[in-house]
Amino acid sequence: MASSTEIRKGRVLDYQGIPHLVLDMIHRTRGRGSGWIQATLRNLRTGSSSTIKFRSNETVEFMHTQVNKLEFSYQDPNGYYFMDLETYDTIEIPIGVVAAIKEFLVEGNMYDILYVNGEAIDVNLPNVVEMEIIEAPEGLRGDTASAATKSAKTESGLVIQVPLFIKMGDRVKINTAERSYAGRV
Repeated sequence: MASSTEIRKGRVLDYQGIPHLVLDMIHRTRGRGSGWIQATLRNLRTGSSSTIKFRSNETVEFMHTQVNKLEFSYQDPNGYYFMDLETYDTIEIPIGVVAAIKEFLVEGNMYDILYVNGEAIDVNLPNVVEMEIIEAPEGLRGDTASAATKSAKTESGLVIQVPLFIKMGDRVKINTAERSYAGRV
C-alpha cells in the first residue's frame, strides 16, 4: 500500500478491485486542513473515465504493469489480435477496450500494449500513425477562399481533412490526439 500523494499520471492503481489508469492528477490544498488529490481515472475494463478525490492520508494500491511492443495482426467479431514478434504469441484484446481507438489500428503497425498483473488490458497509441488514403475527391484549383482542405478516408475508415494535393494512394501521418493530418510520408 502506498500513500495517495504518490499517485502520478500513467500509473495503474487498484480502485474498488478494478485496475484504473491515472489520466490526470491534481494535488489540492486549502489554507487550513488537510489537502486532497483529485485524479481522473480510466477504468481499464470498461474504458469509462471518472474523477475521484482521495484524502492525502488515504492509501492506494498500485498494480504491477509492463508495456510490450506488439504488431497488430487482425480483427474479428471477438476482438483485436496482436502478435509478439519475439515469441510469436497472439494476444487478444477485447472489442470494448479498443473501441475508442480502432480507427488508428493498421495491420502491420507496432503498438504499445499495457499489461496489468500479466494480463493485456490496454493499447497505447503512438503520437503519429501512418496510413494510406483510400478515398479522396479531386481538389479544385479555385477552392482556396478559405483553408484549402478536403475530406479523405483512410484505410482504417477514419475520415480526416487533408490538403488539396493529397490523392488516393498517398501515405499520410495522422496525429492521434487531435485526429488530424500531420504530414505526408
